[in-house]
Amino acid sequence: MLEHRGGNGQQMNGKASARGLPSYSIQLDNFTKRLKALYAHWSKNRSELWGGCDVLAVATPPASEDLRYLKSSALNIWLLGYEFPETIMVFMKKQIHFLCSPKKASLLEVIKSSAKEAVGADVVMHVKAKGDDGSSSMEDILSAVRALCRGSSDQLPVIGHIAREVPEGKLLEKWSEQLKNAKFQLSDVSNGLSDLFAVKDASELLCVKKASHLTANVMKNYVVPKLENVIDEEKKVSHSSFMEETEKAILEPSKAKVKLKPENVDICYPPIFQSGGYFDLRPSATSNDELLYYNSASVIICAVGSRYNSYCSNVARTFLIDATPLQSKAYEVLLKAHEAAISTLKPGSKLNAAYLAALSVVEKDAPELVPNMTKSAGTGIGLEFRESGLSINAKNERIVKENMVFNVSIGFQNLQSGSANPKNQSFSLLLADTVIVGKEKADVTTYISSKAVKDVAYSFNEDEEEEVKIRVKSEKYGTESVVSKTTLRSDNQEVSKEELRRQHQAELARQKNEETARRLAGGGPGDGDSRNASKTSSDLVAYKNVNDLPPPRELMIQVDQKNEAVLLPIYGNMVPFHVATIRTVSSQQDTNRNCYIRIMFNVPGTPFSPQDSSTAKFSSSIHLKEVSFRSKDPRHISEVVQQIKTLRRQVVARESERAERATLVTQERLQLAGNRFKPIRLSDLWIRPVFGGRGRKIPGTLEAHLNGFRYSTTRHEERVDIMFGNIKHAFFQPAEKEMITLLHFHLHNHIMVGNKKTKDVQFYVEVMDIVQTLGGGKRSAYDPDEIEEEQRERDRKNKINMDFQSFVNRVNDLWNQPQFSALDLEFDQPLRELGFHGVPFKASAFIVPTSSCLVELVETPFLVVSLSEIEIVNLERVGLGQKNIDMAIVFKDFKREVLRIDSIPSTSLDGIKEWLDTTDIKYYESRLNLNWKQILKTITDDPQSFINDGGWEFLNLEVSDSDSEKSEESDQGYVPSDVQSESESDDDDSDSESLVESEEDEEQDTEEDSEEEKGKTWEELEREASNADREKGRESDSEEERKRRKMKAFGKARVGPSSSMPKRPKMR
Repeated sequence: MLEHRGGNGQQMNGKASARGLPSYSIQLDNFTKRLKALYAHWSKNRSELWGGCDVLAVATPPASEDLRYLKSSALNIWLLGYEFPETIMVFMKKQIHFLCSPKKASLLEVIKSSAKEAVGADVVMHVKAKGDDGSSSMEDILSAVRALCRGSSDQLPVIGHIAREVPEGKLLEKWSEQLKNAKFQLSDVSNGLSDLFAVKDASELLCVKKASHLTANVMKNYVVPKLENVIDEEKKVSHSSFMEETEKAILEPSKAKVKLKPENVDICYPPIFQSGGYFDLRPSATSNDELLYYNSASVIICAVGSRYNSYCSNVARTFLIDATPLQSKAYEVLLKAHEAAISTLKPGSKLNAAYLAALSVVEKDAPELVPNMTKSAGTGIGLEFRESGLSINAKNERIVKENMVFNVSIGFQNLQSGSANPKNQSFSLLLADTVIVGKEKADVTTYISSKAVKDVAYSFNEDEEEEVKIRVKSEKYGTESVVSKTTLRSDNQEVSKEELRRQHQAELARQKNEETARRLAGGGPGDGDSRNASKTSSDLVAYKNVNDLPPPRELMIQVDQKNEAVLLPIYGNMVPFHVATIRTVSSQQDTNRNCYIRIMFNVPGTPFSPQDSSTAKFSSSIHLKEVSFRSKDPRHISEVVQQIKTLRRQVVARESERAERATLVTQERLQLAGNRFKPIRLSDLWIRPVFGGRGRKIPGTLEAHLNGFRYSTTRHEERVDIMFGNIKHAFFQPAEKEMITLLHFHLHNHIMVGNKKTKDVQFYVEVMDIVQTLGGGKRSAYDPDEIEEEQRERDRKNKINMDFQSFVNRVNDLWNQPQFSALDLEFDQPLRELGFHGVPFKASAFIVPTSSCLVELVETPFLVVSLSEIEIVNLERVGLGQKNIDMAIVFKDFKREVLRIDSIPSTSLDGIKEWLDTTDIKYYESRLNLNWKQILKTITDDPQSFINDGGWEFLNLEVSDSDSEKSEESDQGYVPSDVQSESESDDDDSDSESLVESEEDEEQDTEEDSEEEKGKTWEELEREASNADREKGRESDSEEERKRRKMKAFGKARVGPSSSMPKRPKMR
């Protein structure tokens, strides 16, 4: 390992001249150009990327021996050419402040004139003497910030800082304390700095190319020859010793036949060497002390990264020793996927397109390897080894720009070879290259290190070598012929956005019909929950033996709380009845002051009575239905009634909770963090659904432990555990236009929160206090108290959002660890700009899409719809000049009820269609509301006919319109017999009638259907028409008529034509 780790680059510590080295100097041309770029980017993207900050404060920590990547150090090197430890830089519109030591201040004097010429800012130096904590200088800087506030507006300026960098050293800790005490609003500028560093200029690209040249040559001229020598001579070399020798080769470029000055180079990370069945594909992996394993069917992974003038490069190669057919195939697929990802990195494309291109190759050539593929195809690289915001994964839709630099890294983790040898049972593959995005194509700067099969596969069995070469060659030619087939949507003509969407929807329709046909042919409409919803309970037993009955005091009604029984005097004997058998109990009093108590029991055949195992078991027996007793004591009667009702309520609640818990899936136990690490904690949260009980509700704390979350309050019984493995979707929604900031978990299996069974658990904080103005008078908009109150509310909201964001970031880092990679968990954030208003249940709500769901998380009941579970979406009441439309979501599980979202404003239609199209969800449009219950029943009853008739294409509005136009002439003289009845029924309906079909409508429909069935059925009519058309040679017309009739049969015209549609009453 290196003895010196200087952060990201050379450090300005004033010791250069003492060592006899040339004095440091700042390149003023670069400083001027990049300072202009910083201010221009800051001004242009102030609200989107820079957190709306008015002041930019960057504090660089002291030098460290650890190898680390900090954005503060990266800004120093990018702007000034060197790293300035223990230096505070504050950028304002007209001033730039530096707080540093005297030697650093003397070096920075040269930039004053350049800064004034570049951006018109004065450079102010604050020199910190030795032993001074710098508090007076910090106060001067903060006074200048306050002066900026007085000069522009009354509102305190927003100070941007790097939130993830923890203050180190006395100077930075003091600075952090001063910022907090000053009560400025703080915002994170990490995204702005990442975007600023993303596109490299010519000098930066030259550094990247030199670093790549060194890295590739170390791999080619040092690592590969040494590896071949070790294998040929069967030497025993450990991974760690190989790593140390390779590190020395990087620091001494001449060993790799590279002419670069050693003082300008460094390592990105300690070189990684892995073999013998133990593989870790993360850049943070280390080389262990095990010996290099190179027996037959073994795999060796080598990764090397170096820096030149602090700019990083990386290369990784996998070497195969006497590879098995599985290893050879996996490597060839990986090589092809790696090349596909690199070729997709072009200006204007999205980052996720590169990952999806690699994924499509694996899905096509080796779908069994998809679960083992890495979740990322690399990251941006430059002054930082992993530039935040430039991760190449399936969710990142950031646009690729020219002169961006990427470390394209793809691998297969933990593939099973089936070998009995533990060192060969599992293996991994990894390929990585440094890539610069050019104008037309990507430039692989580490191409010198070959990754071709012939250069990485070593065979020591001469007999099999020729066969391997022939097989590899033939497969290579075969794949090339497949790749050469390309299909272009349009050649040289510009296609409208609507036309592209229509073409994409047509392709989705074809894919969806094929998918549905395969699923229906497989034997069922979906993976519906086939559990019986009927409630079951154990046999009700009050007393096991006659001797257990309590001794009778008097022949009066008694309530035995302990045994949950009611003892009734019948013919001189006390007869016990379990309280669960009682249906109702009531009392009344007549004019003669006689009190009566009436008890009714649950018996078979009673409407709306719960059927338990006892009534089903003794259904043929004689049951007691009701008893009445008379008493002269009204007080005793009322006490008995109250006791029976209370006891019955307790028993019913207990049995209901027991039945709910019986259906729960057994989950793993929560493993507490203990002494392993400090749990990630978020305090003062409320929970929904709330715990039961009549006590005062109190907030609790959410903690992240080893395998799940725990929410608990000060009451011991109020505790909820949520396992990571049970989380299906996790959401973080900061307060913007809402009153709460929340974390929401949608689960795979139900859990109990108190006595409630739920799949959705939410933790939230109200960002605004409830304020009630006394006196009732209106307050002025310029009232100082009102302004101060609004500022406090903004500060409180920002602080809560930042606390939640910090918790989410730390949990995401925890979920990125290898043990949770199979869960694929990440907090999703709703995209408000794609949201729309609608009525999913009973009240209007703002429904927002996320990357994987459609959610509404503020109002209860919550709405969480997984996009992967949606079969199709039908947009109803479209094209009738309506102000509102409806959305019907049909799930892949046809046993699941169709979800309706009503009363969506028609202005949101285009946005909804665009969102559905980009998420590859097939949607249809119809002018009517459809009876989905009957449609799904028809599909499940006869799936083959559904498939033969074109699947979901009966919903295609364009097809139905063309059919109706063709048959318009034949329909001119035809008036349906049910028009009059429909108009009459429309007049009879109330104006406030819901668009969702009610049970009474369904009963009415069934009565009308029964009247129609007195005549010939549709099948008989179709058969007669088909025979008649076949005789006349007009089979095609009969097909069109059949489709048109089918559309009429499926559609329920609950909204008539616009001319006869009843007007809704205005709400007054």
